[in-house]
Amino acid sequence: MRVFIVHAHHEPKSFNASLTAQAKAALGAARHEVVVSDLYSMGFNPVSDRRNFTTTKDPGYLHQQTEEIHALENGGFAAEIKVEMDKLSWCDVLVLQFPLWWFGLPAILKGWVDRVFAMRWAYGGGKYYDLGPFRGKRAMCSVTVGNIASAYSESGMNGPISSILFPINHGILYFTGFAVIEPFVVFAPRRISQSERENHLRRYRERILNLASAPLLEYKSIDDYDENWVLKAEARDSRKKGSKSPAEGMI
Repeated sequence: MRVFIVHAHHEPKSFNASLTAQAKAALGAARHEVVVSDLYSMGFNPVSDRRNFTTTKDPGYLHQQTEEIHALENGGFAAEIKVEMDKLSWCDVLVLQFPLWWFGLPAILKGWVDRVFAMRWAYGGGKYYDLGPFRGKRAMCSVTVGNIASAYSESGMNGPISSILFPINHGILYFTGFAVIEPFVVFAPRRISQSERENHLRRYRERILNLASAPLLEYKSIDDYDENWVLKAEARDSRKKGSKSPAEGMI
């Protein structure tokens, strides 16, 4: 198994760093291959602009998708983008390791997605969702959250964690074709005991070693939608009869 971890935490002593270290150790001991992009230590620039490219389609107006297609056709991605693309092409499983900041991805990780998930390479041209270019690969979010679990429950003040992670799991990972593994979430790591942290690390080790068979989030196929991108009647009926919602069963 080839695993690509994109690590997005600035503090080397953080619990996020401990999770990534645990994953590397477990995968290595089991003779799996693992590559880590530690975005902060790499000094990765999250700003998406003409620095993404070594080619230019239109020097007078920067339309990112147009330039991405042109770069794809002419070998024109900047070296720091191409190397991340190569890691994605190489891996069987992508793991995004990050703290939840402002109910979403840290800016450096969002910028990595903005720059690396290029038009016609990661999506587009009729290739979306279960027809996306990354179909056949798996992906998982490993997330730390500042507050306790009850605050992110169905009746919690912050809303369910499944809804908060939906734009990432569905809108980035599934949108580009990944089969999305149920996320690994650690709530309030700064408020728990050392023994609880160690228990989470043991759980994470088990999850990492079983990425190939870990349970997936269930999303509808692109074929379940009509020409207006609305669920067909039969697909709506199956959901009402108890099919698993994308917002259910995530932790």
